[in-house]
Amino acid sequence: MKKFFAVFFALSLIAACSSAFLIPDPVPGGGNKNNPETPGPSDTPEEPEQKPGLAADGNDAGTYALILSRGYNYETPDNSGAHASEPFRHIRQSYDKALNKYVFDFYLHIDNDDDRGKADVTDRQRNEIKTDAHSPDSLVAQYGETLKMTWKFCLPVGMKTTNKFAHIHQLKGLDNKEGNADVSLPAITFTCRTLSNGKQQFQVLYTASKIESDGSSTYLARTDLSEFLGEWVSVTETVNFADNGRYSVVVTRIRDGKQLAKVEGAELDMWRSGCTGMRPKWGLYRNFGEGRSLAGQLRDEVLKFADFDIRKLK
Repeated sequence: MKKFFAVFFALSLIAACSSAFLIPDPVPGGGNKNNPETPGPSDTPEEPEQKPGLAADGNDAGTYALILSRGYNYETPDNSGAHASEPFRHIRQSYDKALNKYVFDFYLHIDNDDDRGKADVTDRQRNEIKTDAHSPDSLVAQYGETLKMTWKFCLPVGMKTTNKFAHIHQLKGLDNKEGNADVSLPAITFTCRTLSNGKQQFQVLYTASKIESDGSSTYLARTDLSEFLGEWVSVTETVNFADNGRYSVVVTRIRDGKQLAKVEGAELDMWRSGCTGMRPKWGLYRNFGEGRSLAGQLRDEVLKFADFDIRKLK
């Protein structure tokens, strides 16, 4: 595998696309899944046969339709600010020479994009895909179930960060129909941040339940961000979602097989009180400071993702 991928990485950002396109509406959230108190998985879970994951197919104009067809959803700032008069599709596809295949490009513009069009949210912006209450049961974990999630991503050369968050992956709970579940904070977060010494860092964070504890976060893994920039990495994340759950992840640089981050069997509370399921999110969700005070430290970014797959283990 290492020899197969022993090539120099060539980062190519293809941004020149027509703004005349159809934007399928995201599937509305809501709904309520069962929350059975089922026992945890065995020590050697098996992978049952399931539908293929979400991979770019080269049909750029049909990107949103592809996402929805695979049971995923999206939250994009396509109509924010100046995009209101000329919508911009923030998830696109391009051919990547390093992987020799089509991949997803996630765009975020620092001077324009917002967070889901919410007028009262003025310090952050997001462009994400996720599974949600509309997704099939195979893509959302119920209590005691184990998900194995795999994907690839590439952070751009020169990516800018601040001392605030720039999340690229989260595991969160789905709210119930009463809207009172403990789902405001993610359980797991991959984030990129600038430290007080000026160095950039990739962090894997665990955040405790806000209702059942103080909602504090702890580091599970930390790596110099320079190890990631301009490089494709693969992620394998295996999670048992329960009060006494387990969390494992391995992040591997594809070019040379180097493990950049690893967490093995951490015993954690991986469930959220009152939630109707636990699910993943991917993209770029970043804070630019109150009153855009940190916007000058950031820039437009294009993050690349590929080959999302979620398997429910038995």
